[in-house]
Amino acid sequence: MRILEYTLYTLVIIGALNWGLIGLLDFNLVSFLFGDMTIISRIIYGLVGISAIGTSIFIFKKEH
Repeated sequence: MRILEYTLYTLVIIGALNWGLIGLLDFNLVSFLFGDMTIISRIIYGLVGISAIGTSIFIFKKEH
């Protein structure tokens, strides 16, 4: 379970850093590396979104 948590946290951090770059520098790292809305970039965006949901679940479970 710890490996899943660390994987989710890592993907959420990657997503947060990408949004920070977009907000501060108008630079989308995912699009730069993998192309604008290619299948690979869509998979990355999807994984980051799923990771955010999973991380939220882990955080709320730990509080109870």
